Amino acid sequence: MAPDFVGVSVCKGCHEKSFDNWRGSHHDLAMQPATSSSVLGDFDNASFTQYGVTSVFYKQGGRFFVKTEGESGELQEFEIGYAFGFYPLQQYLIDFSVGRKQALSIAWDSRPAEEGGQKWFHLYPDEKISASDVLHWTKPSQNWNTMCAECHSMNLQKNYNVDKATFDTTWTDIDVSCESCHGPGSNHVNWAKRVPGWNSMQESLGLLLHFDERKGVFWQTDPMSGKPVRSELKVTDKEIETCARCHSRRSPISENYAHGERLMDHYLPRTLDAGMYHDDGQIADEVYVYGSFRQSKMYQAGVTCSDCHEPHSNELKLPGNTVCLQCHEAKTFSQASHHFHDTKGPGAICADCHMPAKDYMVVDPRHDHSMRVPRPDLSEKFDTPNACTNCHLDKSAGWAADKVRTWYGRDAKGFQGYTAVLSAARAGESSASYQLAELIRDTSSPEIARATALTELGPALSLQTIDVLPLALSDADPAVRTAAVSILDRTPYNVRARLAFPMLEDPVRMVRIAAARVLAAIPIGDLDPERRALLTRVGNEYIAAQMASAERPEAWTNLGSFYVAKRNWRKAIEAYRKAIETDPVFVPAYTNLADLYRVLGDEANAEKVLQEGLVHHEDDATIHHTLGLSLVRQGRIDEALIELAIATGRTINNPRFVYVYAVALNSTGKTMDAISVLTGAHDQYPNDQDILQALISFNRELGNDELVRIYTSKLAVPR
Repeated sequence: MAPDFVGVSVCKGCHEKSFDNWRGSHHDLAMQPATSSSVLGDFDNASFTQYGVTSVFYKQGGRFFVKTEGESGELQEFEIGYAFGFYPLQQYLIDFSVGRKQALSIAWDSRPAEEGGQKWFHLYPDEKISASDVLHWTKPSQNWNTMCAECHSMNLQKNYNVDKATFDTTWTDIDVSCESCHGPGSNHVNWAKRVPGWNSMQESLGLLLHFDERKGVFWQTDPMSGKPVRSELKVTDKEIETCARCHSRRSPISENYAHGERLMDHYLPRTLDAGMYHDDGQIADEVYVYGSFRQSKMYQAGVTCSDCHEPHSNELKLPGNTVCLQCHEAKTFSQASHHFHDTKGPGAICADCHMPAKDYMVVDPRHDHSMRVPRPDLSEKFDTPNACTNCHLDKSAGWAADKVRTWYGRDAKGFQGYTAVLSAARAGESSASYQLAELIRDTSSPEIARATALTELGPALSLQTIDVLPLALSDADPAVRTAAVSILDRTPYNVRARLAFPMLEDPVRMVRIAAARVLAAIPIGDLDPERRALLTRVGNEYIAAQMASAERPEAWTNLGSFYVAKRNWRKAIEAYRKAIETDPVFVPAYTNLADLYRVLGDEANAEKVLQEGLVHHEDDATIHHTLGLSLVRQGRIDEALIELAIATGRTINNPRFVYVYAVALNSTGKTMDAISVLTGAHDQYPNDQDILQALISFNRELGNDELVRIYTSKLAVPR
């Protein structure tokens, strides 16, 4: 019998100690109705001004209100429906029409006043967030139903109606409670009550997800190495993946999460993507914990979340360094000979050095769970953070690196050895693809790093590096397999079909639907009936995965691209239009739809779509660039040059825009202007091969032989 959710009040009856530990925890207080006991902020006619907008917080008849900037850009009164979180900050949710709840971007700093708290603050303190901005609190990026709800309430059912664009979101418990992790508990209750048939459930206790992987497991010190060793090898990731469901940066691919199934049957976790993580894998954006922990030597050794954290209270099992000294011997690690600091000073705190914290949401420090050795020498070379200068703010990375060399007689060594590779790839260095291939082949490296390397390799995949794909496609880790499948669209159809078709039967959903996406362009008429049926079935899985986020424009844009690959132009146009309707400020929907019209030879509609996009994003470089190309194809060169120039001036990190503008200038006889544009771009993008080739070509036209020689010497030498 499929179990049902029973709610925390039922669990409390038998599990009183666990309930008491949970009560008052971050999970318990994840979300609460707005009442005098739950709301921590000052609603006594307090005001807060941000970039000329003054918001006022007040109470009326025991209810909580804010007067602030609404969707129209005008001041409006809103009632606070829910308190969201409680420490070190508390946000507030406001009910809107069509069932959506929005998270106010002005939050309450709930820390003590002596720590700088007890005040209102804005989550984007250094930016003017206007009502038209994608980050405005009324926009989809701040929508609770989509962005927050699943991880703040138990048995969350989003219930989004695509046709009406409405939510009817429900939950069993308003907060994160027992069944959020253990799964629906009705069968467990039946087992506990010894109802008929309970014996058949004795081994699992009637639970869908029984956390038994640490039963009888302990850590001991290896007498030879002096290092901690798990008494038994960890063979499942049940506990870690349960926590990762919320404690990770991920995208849903399923509307119906099933407890006990693999994480990647329901979510796509981010790899170490640029902007999300630094080149060495340290946290940059708000990525939570899972991606960091997957990089750690601890994860590889078999450490799980509950080795350090009490799972019901969420607190550390032991305070401070003692939680580390459960496994790491004090006589070795809690000594000045290990950390070279005063044993009673801040430099002796394990987490400060090995798990440095970074503030998110302005006041919320989060520890990096990659548990790495501080590497100031890497900071010198690659401008990555290091724990040493987090404390020694007046010192340089070079100073810290010299200190380490003095202590150890060498640079520090760490488990994560891929900084140079990812840095080279992101800098566009000519040797990067070969370095990435070596990292992918190195199965001793963390799987998440190898998956990242595959993603980075995709645009530069060649005959010299394609041999990594069969190895990665057979990897035991689904993140590696997913990354390998996802870059198969860079290969010829015959290679793609040969490698991707077996992945349609992978046991993990994310791998299967990645294969369906890259095989969408394969002519279905060339397939035998069995393969055709398989591809259709998994293709429907891919469509369902996108519909799990049907309230997001990204999902419809993904579907549009899927239908473009299948040459189903009508459905592609409908999907892109739906993306624009869902969120008019989502740029890729406009550019992808315009590109589809280009394919169809309909430049008039392409231009119309892009002009529509500029209404919402007049400063967007990508739309101006795409519009410029459309105007070139229409023979309106003077207008095109204006748009391409705007794109070049507004791009932050896209050398292609500069290159295309320079080529357009040169084609109209403005070679000197083209060279001037490219020279500036070369300073910003010194490894870009297209820019170098253009500089060589244009200077050769003008007879600038010395410059031709200089730029030729900088070209990549094929290996």
